[in-house]
Amino acid sequence: MAETREQSLSNYKIPGVRGPRERNVEKPREGGKTLRRLVGYFADERRVVCFLLAVVFVVVVASVYAPRLQSDAIDRITEGSFGRLPGILCVMLAVYGVQSLGTFLQSRESAVLSQRVVRRMREDLFDCVVNLPVRYIDSHSHGDIMSRMTNDVENISNTVSQSLSSLFSGVLTVIGTVAMMLWLCPPLAALSCATVILTLVITKFLSKAMRSFYRRRQVYLGELNGTVEEMVSGYKTVVAYDRQEAVMEEFNQTSDKLTRVGIVAEILGSSMGPLMNVVNNVGFVIIAAFGGYFAVNGVISVGVISAFIVYAKQFGRPIDEIANIYGQIQTAIAGAERVFALMDQPPEDKSGTERMDQARGVITFRNVNFSYVPGQQVLHDFHLEIRAGHKIALVGATGSGKTTVVNLLMRFYDVDSGEILIDGVNIRDIDCRSLRQNTAIVLQDTVLFADTVRGNLKYSRQDATDGEMEEAARRSNCHDMILRLKDGYDTVLSGAGYNLSQGQRQLLSIARAFLAQPKILILDEATSSVDTRTEKRIQDAMVKLMENRTSLIIAHRLSTIRDADLIVVMDQGRIIETGNHAELLEQKGRYYELYMTQFAGNTI
Repeated sequence: MAETREQSLSNYKIPGVRGPRERNVEKPREGGKTLRRLVGYFADERRVVCFLLAVVFVVVVASVYAPRLQSDAIDRITEGSFGRLPGILCVMLAVYGVQSLGTFLQSRESAVLSQRVVRRMREDLFDCVVNLPVRYIDSHSHGDIMSRMTNDVENISNTVSQSLSSLFSGVLTVIGTVAMMLWLCPPLAALSCATVILTLVITKFLSKAMRSFYRRRQVYLGELNGTVEEMVSGYKTVVAYDRQEAVMEEFNQTSDKLTRVGIVAEILGSSMGPLMNVVNNVGFVIIAAFGGYFAVNGVISVGVISAFIVYAKQFGRPIDEIANIYGQIQTAIAGAERVFALMDQPPEDKSGTERMDQARGVITFRNVNFSYVPGQQVLHDFHLEIRAGHKIALVGATGSGKTTVVNLLMRFYDVDSGEILIDGVNIRDIDCRSLRQNTAIVLQDTVLFADTVRGNLKYSRQDATDGEMEEAARRSNCHDMILRLKDGYDTVLSGAGYNLSQGQRQLLSIARAFLAQPKILILDEATSSVDTRTEKRIQDAMVKLMENRTSLIIAHRLSTIRDADLIVVMDQGRIIETGNHAELLEQKGRYYELYMTQFAGNTI
């Protein structure tokens, strides 16, 4: 991208998200709203949810009924009545067996539910990412976006699989246990439940702090991933400039922030369990003291006290579990907020119904004004007429707006004012898919994928035959190079082509554009990474490729554009000269200065 665009985006601050050069912490959103939206993903899994709830209900009934049977057995023993004891024990054994089987089914169905829900969420998120506007991708950390796709979604998956069934069973267990305690002895039940008030106070006090720190931890984790992604992708540059220490310092700063926030978050989260244990122990003391008093006065039996001790533990267990998983739930909600924030980004505007099936390739830029950032204009009243089949070259200093013209033509960005026409039709009225299918672009930064050479070449046209593919490779002078690879066209490009030289990758990228058979061809410094001899062969092949096609070339090497039908010289977003090579040299203007700098060795 042009320097102007980079400078503009570097100053572009988007609230709540880390941009290329900013590291802000997201503002908190409503946890309740996020949770309701998250629950909406369970709508398509009603059968699994209903079955899981049924299993949880059976497990809870068994766990609540078992202490009552234990109470009866103890009372029979204390009374010396052993006649019904074997039957009670057999029923207890059956109840515990049902509880164990239900617990197994509960774990299995929880795992199934979590994977299905997270799969849908991951698919929705990826669908959102691939349809994001180029403006968003250019102005946000790629590592942070990937962190939302991986870390945040994985946190949600873990919470659903490990915590959801515990939450359901916990609520039902508390209700069932309280009901059974009230049935056995209402006064003792009321005293036992008094600890709930203390539990609610502790939970309310810690929940607000936990949510804030867990959200901040997820944000810092995204920043850390962004730093690592930038370092790995630019590793050669880091090493070449001996910037390892600087990179380590940046990484350590972010890591230190993550560590500090993570320590506080874990302390708050892990403190829930011990505090709940203290509350439970207080409950046991209450039961022991008042239960003994009621038993001595004949209000309840010894078996009831035994049952109450189990119920008190059973009553505290789900509260402990909820307290212990509360931190995980907060992490999931924080991750869901980040995921939904990305999902809520408006998709790329692909409106338009006109097709380009019979397009001739006449391009008109009419009074176009554009800025990446409001108030920092890049193109000023840009006007250009390009005839069908003509070869147009854009030249100028870095930051003059050349690449911006291509971005607007491809609808990567939309103009602020003015219009761009193809065959007299505004590109906003042209179907975006049709526009890009009929336009091939070769960028300065070659992009290949971790696929075979065949798959990379056919990326531009999936229905191409092998014969057409090989012909495109021959015309781009890379057929012989491909055959020299280990498996020829079936060679897998490791690391997205990093096992090839930059020049070889550039040739493959050009061959991919050849195969697309476009009506409009865009070359953004397409020959910048090949040697002079290869460049000459590519130029010869392009003469045939450009026949009856409108071609737009961005070049710093003026040798590649001498035969252009029209050369457009740009400076600070404006056209300052137009003409062919000979005419511009005769004018002795800006193009003449650029030409003499490159070929005559003059210093301007």
